[in-house]
Amino acid sequence: MSGILLITGASRGIGAATALLAARRGYRVCVNYRANADAAAEVVARIAEEGGEAVAVQADTGRESEVERLFTTVDKQLGPLTALVNNAGILFTQCRVDQLDEDRIRRVLTTNVVGYLLCAKHAVLRMSTAHGGAGGAIVNVSSAAARLGSPGEYVDYAASKGAVDSLTIGLALEVAAEGIRVNAVRPGIIHTGIHADGGEPGRVDRIGPNLPMRRGGYPEEVAEAILWLLSDQASYITGTFIDAAGGR
Repeated sequence: MSGILLITGASRGIGAATALLAARRGYRVCVNYRANADAAAEVVARIAEEGGEAVAVQADTGRESEVERLFTTVDKQLGPLTALVNNAGILFTQCRVDQLDEDRIRRVLTTNVVGYLLCAKHAVLRMSTAHGGAGGAIVNVSSAAARLGSPGEYVDYAASKGAVDSLTIGLALEVAAEGIRVNAVRPGIIHTGIHADGGEPGRVDRIGPNLPMRRGGYPEEVAEAILWLLSDQASYITGTFIDAAGGR
């Protein structure tokens, strides 16, 4: 593989694992991050140590002015974009719907839905043959929560990922004739720091033994699915989903 890949939210977890794997497979990678510059720099340094090329670019993907700056920076520092992984996502402390407040709902939807739409827009503007591009691929990181609903924990997060699934289907059909493939991966219970954001760092250890595969997953396993969907081996696949959820 080769090309120019932008990964949002790539300073940790699934995003970081995807950046490292992509660089090993020949991509020049943009590691986007919102706040943790040190973590993003560490990902870039690890890629450089292995002989790859990457840049870290700060941007809040929920703001279009920052998304425009992010994509323009990729244009200038790496070259014409060929792939996008929409990965940036947030959740907050576990609660029921009747405990949600407006600010939390807006923040979740802004990052997890508005951000994906804005990044998809600017990727299409660069990759679509209708805009003079050479085509490309987009992978949206959704969640098994879109199917399961996350009752009593993260219904707001699950709803945002349901929107990501709809985006994946609709955009795939919209740009299929313009050289762009759009697919999604739906991770399940994965060993990442996002569970601490929800107030339960040990959530994977609690739920993992009850899954069909009797364990939680790892970011590197999800990254493999993402890279396959980006690859030429998936050249006739668009508008579809890979569930990386251990059978759940």
